[in-house]
Order: sequence, then C-alpha cells, then structure tokens
Amino acid sequence: MHNNYYFLKHLSTALAKPLTGLELATCFSQNKDELVLGFCNPESEFWIKASLVPNLNVLSFPKDFKRSKKNSVDLFSDVLGKQVTGVRQFANERCFGIELGEEMLLFKLFGNRSNILWISDGTVQEVFQNKYQDDFEIDIRQLDRPLDQTFETFEHQGLKATFPTFGRVVKKYLEAQGWKDLSTPAQQWELLQHVLSELETPSFYVCNIEEKIQLLLFEQGEVLAKSTDPIQASNEYYYHFSKSFFLGREKDQIIKILEKKLSNAESYIAKNEAKYGDLRDNSRYEELANILMANIHQIPPRSQEVELLDFYRNEMIKIKLKEKLSPQKNAEILYRKAKNQKIELQKLQENIDRKYSESEALQEHLEEIRGIENVKELRKYLKHHHLETSRTQENQFPFRRFEIEGFDIWIGKNASNNDLLTQKYAYKEDLWLHARDVSGSHVVIKYQAGKKIPDTVIEKAAAIAAYYSQRKNDSLCPVIYTPKKFVRKPKHLPPGAVIVDKEQVILVEPKAYSKI
Repeated sequence: MHNNYYFLKHLSTALAKPLTGLELATCFSQNKDELVLGFCNPESEFWIKASLVPNLNVLSFPKDFKRSKKNSVDLFSDVLGKQVTGVRQFANERCFGIELGEEMLLFKLFGNRSNILWISDGTVQEVFQNKYQDDFEIDIRQLDRPLDQTFETFEHQGLKATFPTFGRVVKKYLEAQGWKDLSTPAQQWELLQHVLSELETPSFYVCNIEEKIQLLLFEQGEVLAKSTDPIQASNEYYYHFSKSFFLGREKDQIIKILEKKLSNAESYIAKNEAKYGDLRDNSRYEELANILMANIHQIPPRSQEVELLDFYRNEMIKIKLKEKLSPQKNAEILYRKAKNQKIELQKLQENIDRKYSESEALQEHLEEIRGIENVKELRKYLKHHHLETSRTQENQFPFRRFEIEGFDIWIGKNASNNDLLTQKYAYKEDLWLHARDVSGSHVVIKYQAGKKIPDTVIEKAAAIAAYYSQRKNDSLCPVIYTPKKFVRKPKHLPPGAVIVDKEQVILVEPKAYSKI
C-alpha cells in the first residue's frame, strides 16, 4: 500500500511540516530510475530519494545524502532555489505535489508507471522518466477525483465504483474480515466504515506476508516494523523491501548465470565422455600398423588394399593403402595417426577432468549463494570468488563465444562486429578463419601460449565458420585459416572486408556448435 491513496494522503500531510519554507537546493540522479531531491535552509535540511525502479517504486527520506563525484546528472535545474510553499494531495488520486510558489514538482505514483514532473503555469515542462511521454499531457486541474461515497451510491453502484481507491490489498483485507459472508448492503457498509476508520488512522505496519514485504495501514502477517509516522514507515518499508528486493534480484541474476554454466559443463562432459569412449573403443590405427609390419614382405607393391590376418581378433581384415607409398610408409602413417589419436584422447580426458572440477566448483558456489541472506555478504562472496567479473562478461561480451577442446572460439555477429573482432580483439597469434569467397562471420581460435592448436579444433572451428556464412546449407564448404597477423584491413575496404596475405584451406561440412 506504499503507493495507495490512503497512505499517500497521510504521507503528503506529514511532508508539509518539514518541507514548507525550505528551498530546493539540489536535484540529481546518479543511478538509473533514482532521483534525489535536497531541500534546506540555514537551520535544517530534508532529503527525498525517489527509487522508481520497476517493481520497487518507493519514496524514502534519508537524514543526509552524499552525492557521487561520478555518473551524476542535475535535473529540474530551473526550479532550484525555489521555496516550498506547501504540499498538495490530489483527492482520491495517487499523486501529490510539492508546491514551489506558482510551480510544482508532481509525484505521480502509479506503480511501474511512476514519475516525477515539473509543472509551471499548469503545463508539464520536464519529466524525470522520459519514457513516459504521455505524462506531458497531464493536466493537474483534472487530477482531483471527487467521489460520492455515500451509502446510497454504494448500494446502487457497488464497492468497486464507490471506492476505486481501495486497490487489491484493501479488498483482500475486507474478504479476510468476512466480506463475502455478509448478506446485506447494510452489513457490508458497517464493515466498510470500520475499515475506512483504520485507513484514516495513522498506524502503519511493515509486514511480511508469504515472503512478500508490504506496507499496510492494518496489521497482517509477520509485523517487521510499526509506526505512527508515515515518513518513518516509508523508510522502514524501503529498508526491508529493498533488502529483500535487491538481494533477490542479484541472487537470481548470478544463479541464472551459474546454472547456465553448470548446464553447459554437464553437457560438455556427457558429449565428450561419449566421444572418448568411441575413440578408445574404435581406435585401431596402432593395431593396423602392427598387422602391416608383421606382414610387410607379403604385401605386393602399389597395393590399394590388402587382406591380412588380424591376429588381435583372429579373423581376416581388409586394410586400405596408399598405392604410391610402400607398405612401411603406410604403416608409418598409421603409427602417426595412432600417436595423434592418443594425444587427442589425452587432451579429451584433461578437458573432461577440468570440466568436472568446474562443475563441482559451480555446484558449491550455487549452494553457498542460495544460503546468503544479505546483499553485502553476497557482493563480498562474488568479489572474493571473482564471480562478479564473470557476470559482467556474460552480460557484455560482444561476440558469440564457444569452447572446443579447451580452446575459446570467438565469432563475429555482423560486418561491423567482424571488424571489431578482427581489428580490436584478436591477438596476432590467434588463428583466424572465414568461409572462402562468400560473406560470413569472422571466426577466431584464441591462442594459448605454448600450445599448438590441434587439427581437430581447426576442423571444428572451420565447420562453425562455414555454418555462419552464405554456404551454411552447402554439403561442403572451403574455409580459409591463417594466423591473424596475416589479416589486414586497408582504410578503403567496406565493413567486414579484409585482405588475407597468407592462407591455408580446409574443406568441411557446415555445422552449428551444438552439432559438433
């Protein structure tokens, strides 16, 4: 009810006493959706902080306020120095105005469409929340809503038409008092008078009702604070609600990011464990090489294929050969493939182990964060574990980003973004890829000191480059790749266009990252 008419009527009445006679000395914003107003004279000062954040929209009244030296902007500068002559509550409306002689700062507290307006000569001159352009059409002469709230009107028009200012909270309270069990308008009217008396009485409760913090004019749920001063009640509500609101928002934000990372890690583990098992169980390069070497003198020269006894499985096996190479050279090729495959298996296992460690760490972070009940404690935890940076990077990273066998793959989103990636973010030793002779995304495999980029990583990154090109639907696509130092961009070239001085080409099937 902090923006309900009945509470605002109490609040605007209470504000008149400390504000009247003070000058508006400062008015600024240093956070999005937050306006701070400072009033003073030689003897006293009074501060209003309007937090018009969606789903918050509350006024609080700090005893003092230290303005930030950075990221702060002055607002409503034309009314600075004006003296407060009164505070006006508009009848049956969620608006009140701080009167500054012939001018006014109107507080329009319409839930998520709340705003603060400077009005001069009856016309809106400036608004705090510019996204609500309709507010420039507000006519303060039309804001008062005279209502006939007699028993006769209630009997003929009903509760909603007679008391449109109640809102959902008061209607729920009426139901809790037995409204639906009352059979006659007279009985209902009697209950209404009792509730209206409560609404007009300056008793304010900050309550926790089903894990939701509310400011009420009657007692319900768990009472966290109680006051007869609406200014103090607003401060208590802001303290308790913002504590819950900002903690919940920041926790939800980081939990969502960590859960996404955990899901990606688990998916990576499942996919690569299956790949590891397949490679391990079907890897026969070394065995085939041994079979060739054991039968080296029985293989005719320039053979394209040979059938030999597989002494590992005690059956005949056909082995394809390169006819221009000797049997021994063919065996050497197989031994080399076996060696590369062992390296790939080792790398796969290392990456799987690393992802298991990452997954365990993420699960521990999630468990700890879910148990934190204080914003400062949460921020301290995030900073200590370097999770704040992860969140910022997650929200602001300018490119598509994937991981293949422990190597980061960055992908441009459009022509200008390609330029940003290649010219500003890519290191000279990064491997740069692009589908040949067609437009498409620039792709970069990030260099790791002391590590050679495996052919399997290049092939998979090339498949992604082909996928993000005009050859996306071709069965095969040539992709060029080269160290970034061989890619340059003369000034006359259009966005995304570059000149490659040295290149290699690989032929791949275009594939999305999820299919690799």
